[in-house]
Amino acid sequence: MSTSEARPATVIASEDVDAVRPRLTFFKVMAFVVGVGLLVLVVEMVLSYGFGMKGEANPLHWWPQPHGFIYMVYLVATAVLGFKVGWSLPRMVLVMLAGCVPFLSFWVERRVAGEVGAGLRAARQ
Repeated sequence: MSTSEARPATVIASEDVDAVRPRLTFFKVMAFVVGVGLLVLVVEMVLSYGFGMKGEANPLHWWPQPHGFIYMVYLVATAVLGFKVGWSLPRMVLVMLAGCVPFLSFWVERRVAGEVGAGLRAARQ
């Protein structure tokens, strides 16, 4: 079953197509970046708590703060896309929380891209 069959496509007005496309791209990039960043954070935490590499002994000791900033940009990307395509607040929050679980942001990004992409294709017809 394809993504567009699993959930109905987001309805996008034809006049909004040009506004939604860059927002979707921004979301897709940020979902990927935050997903990779979260995996790096997991490695940092394993080194810190699993191997006792605290402070400067941990080669990734600097990573948590930039990761937090990147996650906030992901929240903005989700909100910008969600408000433009008319998602409910609970839906936006669930997509935002996907950036907190390793690998989940990759899966959610594919679902969102498929659904909004189907809405863009439908709006162009």
